[in-house]
Amino acid sequence: MTKEKIANVTAIIRACTSADVQEMAAIINDSAVAYKGVIPADRWHEPYMSLEEINHEIAAGVRFSGYLEDGVLLGVMGIQDVKDVTLIRHAYVQTIARNRGVGGKLLACLRGQTHRPVLIGTWSAATWAIRFYERHGFTVVTEREKNLLLKKYWTVPDRQIATSVVLVDEKSKREPLNLGSATMV
Repeated sequence: MTKEKIANVTAIIRACTSADVQEMAAIINDSAVAYKGVIPADRWHEPYMSLEEINHEIAAGVRFSGYLEDGVLLGVMGIQDVKDVTLIRHAYVQTIARNRGVGGKLLACLRGQTHRPVLIGTWSAATWAIRFYERHGFTVVTEREKNLLLKKYWTVPDRQIATSVVLVDEKSKREPLNLGSATMV
């Protein structure tokens, strides 16, 4: 748990529990409205992420952390170890808390929990998300690398592969990832 006091506000980052799932869903679905009309229409649905989907992700090994101010959950982000890398999954900040550093603090906290290369997948049309990750030291990989990485480390449909990007951190650039018949350096 990370705790700090900012202008009489107590902010903490802590592991989310089953008691947080309803609030997590509210934040994810509030934040995901930004995707509506931006990502392909066949990929958008409401709710964007149901309680069942969140519980499925948790069962699959996604460990969610939450950013709270004075006990109010404002952002969530997941981390998942897959093979030889760590994936950042489902990063969402409540609309009213955007542009206040919540996502950056969550990302830094989760990156500190792993020594593995970190990968992030997001929609290619979500340019704001791509810029956020680039500001935090991630780089978009080539189309070929993206296709190989998405097939190796994620379980997503071909349509999502076609409309996504993958970003890698500096560690991934220093420690080549084995992509089967090719190696990413």
